[in-house]
Amino acid sequence: MPIARPESRAYRAVARVVRPLMFALVRYDWDGGAENLPRTGGFIAAANHVTELDAVTLAHYLFDHGFEPRILAKRGLFTAPLVGSVLRATRMIPVDRGTAAAARSLEAAAEQLGDGACVTVLPEGTLTRDPDLWPMEGKTGLARMALTSRLPVVPVAQWGAHRVLPRYGRLPRPFPRKRVTIVAGPPVDLSDLYDRPLDTQVLREATNRVMDAITAQLAQIRAEQAPAARFDLRKHPEYEAKRTTYPPVERP
Repeated sequence: MPIARPESRAYRAVARVVRPLMFALVRYDWDGGAENLPRTGGFIAAANHVTELDAVTLAHYLFDHGFEPRILAKRGLFTAPLVGSVLRATRMIPVDRGTAAAARSLEAAAEQLGDGACVTVLPEGTLTRDPDLWPMEGKTGLARMALTSRLPVVPVAQWGAHRVLPRYGRLPRPFPRKRVTIVAGPPVDLSDLYDRPLDTQVLREATNRVMDAITAQLAQIRAEQAPAARFDLRKHPEYEAKRTTYPPVERP
């Protein structure tokens, strides 16, 4: 059955340019999991974050399955001459990281969810610092948005975009085409947390459930065992201070 395309002219215009480019760079494996994307009402798509290209491959996946994803992106990108105009035209959502203004980003996302939109979140908030590129501990903004809106959170695992664009602005490797696998899992059950106070314990529990689901799907894609404990950036401030101290391992 053909997929209905999103109606936004700006989104379709950007897609006409970006989709052929992405298909030239990437061989997608995204046959599994599309049935878990809700066809009615809004939902949150939450995915792991390995490389700067993740947001593009994820948006491509969702767009080609009939959705217009609204991605939370750091506000600085919205002032870039070309990238900023694209982000504004496609109604992406600016995030003020590490400030009280971040709450306004969540409010904007919740409003779009109320309109039936697909809001896309990379819960780690930054590229993973895990030496083997597994998801690290997520931030609780996703949980607050999910528990406030009570809309489904669909965990999405993706793997392979780092082969096209390694982390931190290193030179892209466009040829030969790289395989990128993307799988959406069943919505994470958070219903037992809806009526509880949004304190630290509840927000962390909801965040952990989502990150557990993403990690489990990624383990299946990679056919590897995930670490028993996720990398916690709060316990390793040296990785936040300088890029030169980030774990140098890049998985093939």
